[in-house]
This record gives sequence, C-alpha cells and structure tokens, in this order.
Amino acid sequence: MDPCVEHFVKYLEGERNASGHTISNYLMDIKQFVGLTWGDETKPPYKWKEADRFAARKFLVFFQKLEMAPATTGRKLSALRSFYKFLVREEYVALNPFSGLQLPKKGSYLPAVLSMNEVDQLLAAPHAMARGTDKKKVFDEYAPVRDTAILEVLYSTGMRVGELVSMKEDQIDILSGIINVLGKGKKERLCPLGRPAEIAMQNALSMRSEVWNELGQQARSREVVFLNKNGGPITARSIERMVKKYVAYCGLKPTISPHALRHSFATHLLDNGADLRSVQELLGHASLSTTQIYTHVSIEKLKRVYEEAHPRA
Repeated sequence: MDPCVEHFVKYLEGERNASGHTISNYLMDIKQFVGLTWGDETKPPYKWKEADRFAARKFLVFFQKLEMAPATTGRKLSALRSFYKFLVREEYVALNPFSGLQLPKKGSYLPAVLSMNEVDQLLAAPHAMARGTDKKKVFDEYAPVRDTAILEVLYSTGMRVGELVSMKEDQIDILSGIINVLGKGKKERLCPLGRPAEIAMQNALSMRSEVWNELGQQARSREVVFLNKNGGPITARSIERMVKKYVAYCGLKPTISPHALRHSFATHLLDNGADLRSVQELLGHASLSTTQIYTHVSIEKLKRVYEEAHPRA
C-alpha cells in the first residue's frame, strides 16, 4: 500500500473512529483517482504532489459523464478532498487540488416508502413462500425463520443493513426489548424492538445451534446472529438479494431495497405523531436536517389526501 494512504487509514481509524465500511469507500475512491490520474498499472508510492486542479476536475467530469447520482459524485469528491486535506496537514503536499471545487447539486429526492399494507405483505413473505416447499435440510427450515427476523428487525428498529450484519448477540437484550446498535463512526444508540420482532428474533436465535450441528460446526455463541448456508454471518449483499426475492413475490416495485424499511420506519413514526428529534435519535442521524427529509414524505402524503378529498383541490 502507498505510505500516504496507509497513514491516512491509520488516521481514519485512530482519530476519526471511522468504520470499516467508511474506510473501504475512501480506499475505493482513492484507487479510482489514481487510475484516472496515473493509470491502473501504476504502482505505489504515487506522486501525490503532481496532481493539480485539472486532475481533480477530470475526476469530477469522469463521473458526471457516467451520469452517476449527484450524491455519489459528491461523496467521491468529499473523500478526495478529505484525503488531500490530510496530506496537506501532514506536509506530504503543499496544496489541496480539490479545495474550492464545487460539489454537484443534489436533486430533490424523496425516499421510497412502503405503505403499512405493503410492509405487512413483505414481512409475511418468507413463510408464505416457504409453505409447501420440500425442506430436506435444517437450513431449509431455518432460512424463512431467519429472513422473517431480519425483515422484522429492520422495520422495527430502522437499522441500516450494515449495522444488522455486524451485530453480535451480546448487543441484543430480548428481555428488555432493546438492541444496542453500533452505527456510523462507531457511535452507539439504543433501538427498541417491537413484540413481533422480539418473537422473530428469538425463533431465529434458537435455531442456530441446529444449523451448526448439521454442518458439523461448533456453536459460535454470542457472536454470529444471522447465519448463511455455511454457518457464517450473512452479508449485506445476501440481504439485498433476499429482499429483492420477496419484493418480487409480493408484486411490489422492483426498486424497493432493504433501506426502504428504514425509510418506512421513520415515515410511519412521524405519520403517527412521533417528534422529529426522537426519530433522529432512533435513526442515528448526526444532523436533524438529514431526518427532515421524512417530514417531506409525510407532507406529500397529506397533499395526496387533500387532492383526492377536497372539492376544490
């Protein structure tokens, strides 16, 4: 690894308390900048001092031509700006070529939100799909139980998928109905579990030892919460594929992702009278302005009701 990048990673881990996911994104963005500036075949150490404003602008234009979402392009620019800010601070370079470079304007965006009926359909889908299928192995019986628990927990707590797959059993207090969630920047927050989510979680946890026994593995107590077919932890990508499968089964919009359950969690709380600050705490948002997007969703719903019901709408 390039020595400057290695130093930057240590800074992210030590001073910024960044998660592994955040660091991976930084490394991916830096790698893309290296490829565009010096070519993919170039080996470290890289000549960071040689990169100028033209190289920074070329990086921006490249992703704009790919028609990437402004939020994605903006994140990449922010990553390189932070990286070069660090290089200036540590006196590896004299100037930050990304300083002053304007971020692309983000378009107006309203998150995808499921109705209560659609949520009920999705949460019931794992067992509905499994009904009548031939279950030859313990894992075949475990999979719909696990999937139900994952969907229930995502909707009950508003957790991010990344937070769920990294969750350990000792973060869960079933008796109190609380999960201690480790969020972005390794910040902890307490998320209540609804009763259906508690039951689904208990069912999934109780079946793990049967899966491990069938695989001839020792139980990994208080470690892995949701298992894959090999007895290890399920990945975020597997959850995305699993949700897409149930979305198709329910006939919902194919654009619905696991994150839609987080959006639905927040919007349904606000629709039913929860205050914005409490929802911010439950979601683990650092800024209240990030949570306010869900008030716009609720307003859009009110406007639709008004247009359908008011005689002079």
